Amino acid sequence: MPETWAKGDLDLHLDLDCTRVRASLETALRAAIRTGRLHPGTRLPSSRVLAADIGVARNTVAEVYSQLVAEGWLTAQTGSGTSVAPRRAADPSPGVQARQQVDVPRYDLRAGVPDLSAFPRRAWLATARKVLAAAPAHLLGYPDPRGLPPLRAALAEYLARTRGVTADPGHIVICAGFAHGLAAVSRALRSAGAGTLAVEAYGHHAHRDIAAGQGLRLCPVPVDGMGAVIAEASGTDAILLTPAHQFPLGVALHPRRRREAAAWGGVVIEDDYDGEFRYDRQPVGALQALAPGQVVYAGTASKSLAPGLRLGWLVVPPRLLDAVTAELAAGPSGIDQLTLAEFITSGDYDRQVRRARLVYRRRRDRLAMILNGQELRGQGLGISGIAAGLHAVLDCSGPRRERDIITRAAEAGLALDGLERFRAGAGVRGTDAERAGLVIGYSRPPEHAYTTALARLRAVLAQ
Repeated sequence: MPETWAKGDLDLHLDLDCTRVRASLETALRAAIRTGRLHPGTRLPSSRVLAADIGVARNTVAEVYSQLVAEGWLTAQTGSGTSVAPRRAADPSPGVQARQQVDVPRYDLRAGVPDLSAFPRRAWLATARKVLAAAPAHLLGYPDPRGLPPLRAALAEYLARTRGVTADPGHIVICAGFAHGLAAVSRALRSAGAGTLAVEAYGHHAHRDIAAGQGLRLCPVPVDGMGAVIAEASGTDAILLTPAHQFPLGVALHPRRRREAAAWGGVVIEDDYDGEFRYDRQPVGALQALAPGQVVYAGTASKSLAPGLRLGWLVVPPRLLDAVTAELAAGPSGIDQLTLAEFITSGDYDRQVRRARLVYRRRRDRLAMILNGQELRGQGLGISGIAAGLHAVLDCSGPRRERDIITRAAEAGLALDGLERFRAGAGVRGTDAERAGLVIGYSRPPEHAYTTALARLRAVLAQ
């Protein structure tokens, strides 16, 4: 069956039978509309253009159009041509509706995502227009695998100023978020002969899966009131840490432990996932500054702007730079890189961080007021990890209590996560190995929904 193409106002792919042209044309157009290849409102080529392109008489096409108009597949108006008729979308099955109700809670207090409605759309759009108007043509081609030089230069200055990072632009590589960067670093380590990665006993299970998927064997190390127990990483080739604000427990790595990590012989991957957000304490600088020759520093714009931008960065020691760069692929678009570079150098990024920090501090204070309220006293609930970041930990009396609260919250349309979700599993040791509690993210809900989310949380905890 030969394939033909109609080329007029619209490129239209049709499979036609040369011996039964009219019937096969009707069938092909019905199938294209039914399967969604031709959307409602799509304007079809004129009968003259389509007839010329597929090599049939114009009357044949006109008759097919008339037949499909009569059947309701197409609409035709004088002066407006022939278009695909509107169609009512098929009702989703009950199973699909049930999954949507579970997967998209009305109120969400899970950690890890900022308030997406607070993204600075107007400022970002104005910046994007500015850089597009001024960008040299060569910057719009295939980018350097390490990222565009303007962004790497802007980040070197910004990270040194705000996080104390020792960074030459030549040692910075741009990635599409932390997960993308972690996968590249894990592959580079594996290629260099590394076999084991120490991970904090509490952390993102997705990050552990990424590292394990690149062939690294994971060794969980305990986390206590001073942060990760660095001594327990002895014998491993690398360690993944969240030293400024341990995720999810919220403790900052103690200065003694920071020195131990800096003096440790292996590679340290520092996830500085929310380093811009601190409230009741002086900012804790990046661990990377203590040992720039062995620490891979990772940051992103996911919390300060939005995860959907897929913009992150790695500051890589010189000895790993070529290996990590070789493993990076399909990074962020050059336009987004140029926009972020200008956003940083113009001061808009700093202003956005300061605005967000003020909003999230107020939200944290409202959450703390509820959790410390009189009606919740005496229930064995203690709040911690609130001096920085975008979430708090509410300790519970035991795992059963944790699971009961999460279940009741779900019944009330409120999504919560417990510490159990973040525990590394069987290899966990130490005093916090069986710690129970809720990880409450106060950044995710839009402002208009936050008050109701807190009210539901208070009601669930009071039961």
